[in-house]
Amino acid sequence: MSTQVVSLKEHIPHRAIASQKEIGHIVIEDVEIIFGKGAEANQAVKKTSLDITPGEFVCILGPSGCGKSTLLNSIAGYVTPSSGSVAVDGTPVTGPGPDRGMVFQQYSLFPWKNIRDNIAFGPKVAGRTNVECSSIANTFLEMVGLSKFADKYPAELSGGMQQRVGIARALANYPSVLLMDEPFGALDAQTRLMMQENLLSLWSEFGITVVFVTNDVDEAIFLADRVLIMSASPGSIIDDLHISLPRPRDPAMATSADFMAYKKICLDQIRSESLRAFEQQNR
Repeated sequence: MSTQVVSLKEHIPHRAIASQKEIGHIVIEDVEIIFGKGAEANQAVKKTSLDITPGEFVCILGPSGCGKSTLLNSIAGYVTPSSGSVAVDGTPVTGPGPDRGMVFQQYSLFPWKNIRDNIAFGPKVAGRTNVECSSIANTFLEMVGLSKFADKYPAELSGGMQQRVGIARALANYPSVLLMDEPFGALDAQTRLMMQENLLSLWSEFGITVVFVTNDVDEAIFLADRVLIMSASPGSIIDDLHISLPRPRDPAMATSADFMAYKKICLDQIRSESLRAFEQQNR
């Protein structure tokens, strides 16, 4: 299964590539997220602030149930903060929008549409012509190496291939931010590694801001410019780890001393927070 990525420079208008360097700025200010009210209230995220610069690749790690996905969903506009604010490029987030593409762990493709039409769905909703939608879909099919499968349906593709379609569909509106919620969690180890490399190639070409939630420490370190570590629930960011490993990243660096040092920092903090959560649950 090939995961070769075609250069975006051959397909995307010059203005789209140039503008990516200036957009995709995420600012989270004093965000708190509480579900329910009164005695049933559950605080998922306690007061959190964060600044992600355009073009950064940021991964969010933390113990299970710490609010990683909830925080991501506040950027996507699926969850409204109880207090505080989220803004992308200076515009407050009040709901989902085409400036933010979303990729979930479950492939979330339309089973009744073929692969080309799945990718073309976003541009179609945005009001592009049929010719434009088809052209955009074909461009992204080529970029993720699935041109031969354009007329296939999701059920006819492997999990890795379906997720490549999901990424292509999320990028088809040329968003300034790509949000990814454990997108490779259901894949086998080899396919997962191939998808990570594929994603980094797309990110390098596209220059898009990526916020990526994962439970896999190795994945976070391999992908990210920054790894944000969240506390046990209610979650907040307790460490902002800048990853200075050289790019392009090579899977072989996972055995390097620098990689292992980052891994120890992450594992120690996550273990500490997981133990604290366990103790709280058993009081």
